[in-house]
Amino acid sequence: MRKYSGTWTALITPFRGGMIDFDAVGRLVEMQIEGGVTGILLAGTTGESPCLDGEENGELLARVREMVDGRCLIMVGCGTNCTSKSVANAVECEDADVLMVVNPYYNKPTQEGLYQHFKAVADAVDKPILLYNIMGRTGVNLETETLLKLARECSNIIGVKEASGNMEQMKEVIAGRPREDFIVMSGDDGLTLELIGNGGDGVVSVASNIVPGKVSEMVKFALEGNMEEAGKINSELARMFDEIFMETNPIPIKYCASKMGLCDLEYRLPMCAPSSEACGKLDEMIKNYNL
Repeated sequence: MRKYSGTWTALITPFRGGMIDFDAVGRLVEMQIEGGVTGILLAGTTGESPCLDGEENGELLARVREMVDGRCLIMVGCGTNCTSKSVANAVECEDADVLMVVNPYYNKPTQEGLYQHFKAVADAVDKPILLYNIMGRTGVNLETETLLKLARECSNIIGVKEASGNMEQMKEVIAGRPREDFIVMSGDDGLTLELIGNGGDGVVSVASNIVPGKVSEMVKFALEGNMEEAGKINSELARMFDEIFMETNPIPIKYCASKMGLCDLEYRLPMCAPSSEACGKLDEMIKNYNL
């Protein structure tokens, strides 16, 4: 298995009274470590990153670094739709093991603009960087040619979190790896097994917020080539993989975590509580999975 492969949990950010609830963060972190994850992603989309400021990101990283104490890896999302801000975030978060940089959202840059943006961040720090390709939330796709050019030219770009939903594109990236240690991670829980079957390296998971042990076990089986056992777990979790995205992430997963007593049901606008219909379906799912 390649370095940094496996299961990374895109951790929710629990709030209480408008502030980050570090007691709840501690509960979540311990649950992830007990579940055997490779690492924890802080300040990703699932962590409501657009509504976290730089000071909060720094405190979150520092506090989680103490909680983890070397027991798993830590990744921090530092990408924005402004290159200079993304560079500044990356420099401020160099205590992380890996930095994640998303496609610039809303701006819809050209492929040349994407190339220059990611290269500027990579050139500014001496840390492993995972690019995050998610067209559905950014309005632009990081094309394979652009991605592989960046990977060839920037040795610290160590892989990509692929949430394009396009398996053919993911297979092209895997086939074109410029280095043997370049990782291709699924950004969609439901596509994880298929991606690993095609040569991928794991998942940056939303579901593992509430079932880290199950997701970690599935990914471990798959990476070891035991697709039969991995498939059994994937089938078991298939409904969950679907229903935690019935409304915009992280609305459903944070609701589930709150029902499990892991955190308060508190979001930062524009994220808000699920609809009553969604709550009913999620309550049924939680019951069926004995969470």
